[in-house]
Amino acid sequence: MLPTLEADTALISDERPLIDVRAPVEFAQGALPGAVNLPLMNDDERHQVGIAYKEEGQAAAIALGETLVSGAVKAARVDAWRSYVEQHPEAVLYCFRGGLRSQIAQQWLAEAGVLRPRIAGGWKALRHNLTARVESAAQQPMVIISGLTGCAKTVLINQLEESVDLEAMARHKGSAFGRSPEPPPAQIDFEHALAKRLLGLPGPLVIEDESRQIGSVNVPLTFWQAMETAPRIRVEMPLDWRLAQLIQDYIIDLEQAYTQLVGAEEGWQRMQQQLGNALVRLKKRLGDARLKRLQRMQALAFAAHEQGDREAHEAWLAPLLTEYYDPLYRYHLQRQQEAGALEYYVGDWESCLAATRQWLAEQQQALGR
Repeated sequence: MLPTLEADTALISDERPLIDVRAPVEFAQGALPGAVNLPLMNDDERHQVGIAYKEEGQAAAIALGETLVSGAVKAARVDAWRSYVEQHPEAVLYCFRGGLRSQIAQQWLAEAGVLRPRIAGGWKALRHNLTARVESAAQQPMVIISGLTGCAKTVLINQLEESVDLEAMARHKGSAFGRSPEPPPAQIDFEHALAKRLLGLPGPLVIEDESRQIGSVNVPLTFWQAMETAPRIRVEMPLDWRLAQLIQDYIIDLEQAYTQLVGAEEGWQRMQQQLGNALVRLKKRLGDARLKRLQRMQALAFAAHEQGDREAHEAWLAPLLTEYYDPLYRYHLQRQQEAGALEYYVGDWESCLAATRQWLAEQQQALGR
C-alpha cells in the first residue's frame, strides 16, 4: 500500500518540499506554495490522454499514457523525481485530486527504490483548506494603514510581525506606476501566498489600504470586505517627504530591479518605458493637455537623471500627486468617512507606527495573549 498524507495546511506552513506531477499548463495556472513542477506527462501528452479518456474511456486513456510515457521518457521522469528526492528527502507528491497520476509517480519511484507519500485529495483538497484559512481570517481583528501616495505605508507595515503585505504577494505596488519587473502571479498563486502568510498569523493583522484589484490579481472577496470595514490608521506626511519616497520606490528601486534582471543599459531603457507607459494609461483621467505636459516634464527628468540628477523627477511627480492622486484619494477618503469608517489614529509616519503597535497591544490584551 503506497503511503498517503492528509491535505493538512501544516505541509505549507512547515514548507514541506512538494513535487507537482501535473502538466506544466496546470502548474502555471496555480500551484501549491513552494512546489516544483516535475510532470508525469507534458502538455501534449496530457492533451492526447484527455481526448482518449473522453472518446474511449479510462482504460484506453491509461493505455495511451503508458505508451506515451515509456522507455527513455519514463526513465528520464523517474530520474528527475529521484534526483529531487535525494536533495529533499522529505518531499511529497501530489496531482490534481491525489489519484492516478501521483499514484503512478509513487509506484514508479517505489520500483526505483524510493518510497515517498502523496497528498490524499491532492491539489484540490489542500487548496480547499488554504482557501478556508483566508475566509476565516476575515473574522480576525485587523487594522488598515491608509494615507496619500508616497507615505511609505508598505515600509510601515513591514516593521511589524503581524503585517500582511498584499502588494508583495501581487508583485505590484498598487498604482499605474507599480508594476514589477517580475511577472505577476497567477490568481491562484496569489491566494495561496496569502493563505500561507495567514497560517502563521492567528491574531490581529496589519494591512495596507488597497483596492480589491492589485495589479492583475484580486484580493479574495470576503477578506477584502473585512478590510473595508476595519479601523484605519492614516499617515499624513508633507509633499517633499512623499516625493523622496516615490523617487526611491518607483524610480531608483525600479531601475535597480531591471538592472539586476537584464543589465544596466537595457534596464535603464525598460525603466523609462514602464514609467512612460504608466503615464499613457492615465490619459483618460488626465486629459490630453495634462498628459502631454507631464510627458514633456518626464522626458526632461530622464535626461537629468542620466546625468546623475534623480531629484529632477520631482518636476513631474509633484503635479501628478497634487493634481491626480491626492484628489482621487481624498474623494475615496470622504466616501469612507460618509460610510462610517472608523479612524483609530491620524498622524505622521513615526506616530502612526507607534499607534499601530498600541492597537496591536490592545488587541492582544483583549484576546488574552
